Amino acid sequence: MARKFLYVVAFVIGLVITAGIVWAIFGKQIARLAFVPSAAFVEQVPMAPNVYADRAMWYARPDGANNPALWRPNGFVETAQEQTAAVFFIHPTSFLERSAWNAPLNDPRSQDLAETFIKGQASAFNGVADVWAPRYRQATFGSFLTTQPEAAKALNAAYGDVARAFDQFVATIAPDRPIILAGHSQGALHLMRLLREKVSGKPLARRIVAAYVVGWPVSIEHDLPAMGLPACARQGEAQCVLSWQSFATPADTQQIVDAYASSIAPDGKARRNSKILCTNPLTGVPNTIAPATANLGTLVPQADLKDASLKIGFVPAGCDVNGFLLIGPPPEGIDSYVLPGNNYHVFDYSLFWSNIRVDAARRLAEFTQSRP
Repeated sequence: MARKFLYVVAFVIGLVITAGIVWAIFGKQIARLAFVPSAAFVEQVPMAPNVYADRAMWYARPDGANNPALWRPNGFVETAQEQTAAVFFIHPTSFLERSAWNAPLNDPRSQDLAETFIKGQASAFNGVADVWAPRYRQATFGSFLTTQPEAAKALNAAYGDVARAFDQFVATIAPDRPIILAGHSQGALHLMRLLREKVSGKPLARRIVAAYVVGWPVSIEHDLPAMGLPACARQGEAQCVLSWQSFATPADTQQIVDAYASSIAPDGKARRNSKILCTNPLTGVPNTIAPATANLGTLVPQADLKDASLKIGFVPAGCDVNGFLLIGPPPEGIDSYVLPGNNYHVFDYSLFWSNIRVDAARRLAEFTQSRP
């Protein structure tokens, strides 16, 4: 699986050495030096339209072998349910190299980590849906640390792969099958564009149960209208969007706030201080607070990252006034891979694994009941 090559060691490299002092002053510069590619951007040749008909182009699909999305934690038992929906899941960034702006599809380390993410994230949906998760030439981590034009080109190339995979997914599943969309981090960014370009205003929109746009800030004013679905307003509501970003307290969200404020939305306007969508995954409702007793199960990883146990009633959650999801003090046993500022980004799904599972089932049930 992850081979413990320490996905976040790269992310927090100056922190470990200087106990936070140098990072506080030079963190952005260190990260850019460590991760922004020095190589020239190489134009990614568009894949053939039917390339995703090949099962090998998918980390997870119902007829594929060694499907990481079928994983369940030790001792987990639930009543068997029919997989009546299909999930299209876009994995987060797992390519950390400076050698290229886009990940090669044959890079073993990034693929290994992508499978680990799918195992701990997309598996939350395997109780009610078949999970499809494509391989794609993701933009490298350094693309998010620079305004160089190469970064936008890398993200655009990555999205091109995702869009082709989605077209194949839609063409392959039954024409009336309900669809759940989900992504994390870079995957969530691509999912927002996918909603704008492939779903909003199109007949396909009627088949969307919910969209889990997790680990990326979503502007209620500037992003949601272009995505064609409203924010989920109540538990079990169907045909809507959920989004959250997890931080322990004390939380330092300033870097995300600054980047968000200066970013340009699809409507051509700066997001500035527009409100960020925060859905509490423990309640399924925006801008709410819930105690740890409402948490039906958090995935607590083993030291080698090859498995995890489920801990019930472990982590609380509540949306703050700025649109970030606060989980209280750092949870015991989940202290590795935490990003600067007490950012639990890596664990956005696993902190609430069982609740997401129940949430998807509720939304699918309402969606199914509302269909003619």
